[in-house]
Amino acid sequence: MGEFQTIQGKCHCGGVEFKARLAAGLNTARRCTCSYCRMRGAVVVSAALDGLIIEKGTELLTQYRFNTGAAEHYFCSVCGIYTHHRRRSNPNQFGVNAACLKDISPFDFQNLPVMDGINHPSDSKSGGGLLGHLLFVRKDTEG
Repeated sequence: MGEFQTIQGKCHCGGVEFKARLAAGLNTARRCTCSYCRMRGAVVVSAALDGLIIEKGTELLTQYRFNTGAAEHYFCSVCGIYTHHRRRSNPNQFGVNAACLKDISPFDFQNLPVMDGINHPSDSKSGGGLLGHLLFVRKDTEG
């Protein structure tokens, strides 16, 4: 996979369609332990702010902010699917919901880094970073 990968994406109902130019392709995939990420369970990949282009349905996107209000979480107001968010940890990036990307499933990632979002790096110099890994082993491939 090249340094950048451009891929189409959409919400569940198809009302929101976008194109994402992913930094390092799918190699930035991760989950987070903050209260919001924990509840939504999404796998996210990274795109620069100019690397996410909403092609259809901008008017359908709804924004949600919590705690410090720095992160901007977007979801479709029709089907409720989270599509992307502007990161608090790096406001120059979007986290893009990998499950919204064409032909990508969260179950494609066998060994997924999990970031410490409870102890956010913006809150303390020692906070944040890699907390562990989430493993997915498909039943038909078990030894």
